[in-house]
Amino acid sequence: MDKEEAKRMLDELLQEAERSERCYTREEVDTHIRELMAPENFVVLTGDTHGRFERIVQFTKEHELEKGNTLIILGDAGINFRSEKGDRPNKELLASLPITLFCIHGNHEKRPGPKLGYVQQEYRGGKVWVQPEYPNIVFAIDGEVYNFCGYECIVIGGAYSIDKYYRLSKGWSWFPDEQPSDEIKAKVERVLEERNWKIDVVLSHTVPLRYEPTEAFIPGIDQSQVDKSTEEWLGEIEKKLKYERWYAGHYHTEKVIDKLRIMFNDFTVMPSHLNIEDEKAFIEKMERQTEMVEALGLLRQEAGPGQ
Repeated sequence: MDKEEAKRMLDELLQEAERSERCYTREEVDTHIRELMAPENFVVLTGDTHGRFERIVQFTKEHELEKGNTLIILGDAGINFRSEKGDRPNKELLASLPITLFCIHGNHEKRPGPKLGYVQQEYRGGKVWVQPEYPNIVFAIDGEVYNFCGYECIVIGGAYSIDKYYRLSKGWSWFPDEQPSDEIKAKVERVLEERNWKIDVVLSHTVPLRYEPTEAFIPGIDQSQVDKSTEEWLGEIEKKLKYERWYAGHYHTEKVIDKLRIMFNDFTVMPSHLNIEDEKAFIEKMERQTEMVEALGLLRQEAGPGQ
């Protein structure tokens, strides 16, 4: 964007403000901006990390995230994967970041609990697992509902590992409780029943069966041998549920279909509008405004002091 286009966009914004029936005072505008820019209102989502946090560190630095910001990892964070000693370097790295990591349970990691040194705490209206020495790394509990940006978000973690038997043959880690248990499923259904099967956002690891990205399946895997009971159960949930958005990871691909978004290396923010088209317009507007500010910043530099 050049300076002339930036000035034109600014003129359009000013004209739109003049045509508005409602005029805002400077104090009202400042208050609104402070609320929008408050750290707790900037929530970022991304897909599986599997113990590789380079992009998390880079994103945090580039966007100057601060205490109060939350970054949601949609399962398979890879923080509870090895031994306590083996996982420590990653935990110390993440503990050094000025943000809260909100992790959903995947299939390639241990479920946090007292045996791993975790205690339960309250976080954004729900219960989470936290190790006291790493207070900014929190693990969601399946079936709990959390409030992000004013939206009620239910968490449903877990999935089946398609590499289960290969891992077992190699003597690698595999976790028998990788999928949601009957107890967890009952809790999720009870919580949603209490809300008349209505929720703003679903945060899960895998997806309802009809949304599986078959184009991303690994060649050579016999899908008839893959346990899809979690996806089938989520499918039954999705049929009855009234929701605005659904975010998931697991498949190592990036895809948007209907109200559901599958994430991997990409990032998105919890939008002020949850409609999928509104989100696209919201992100596009943010990008255009950033370009405009940068162009006008150059304009002010060239104009010199007092302009």
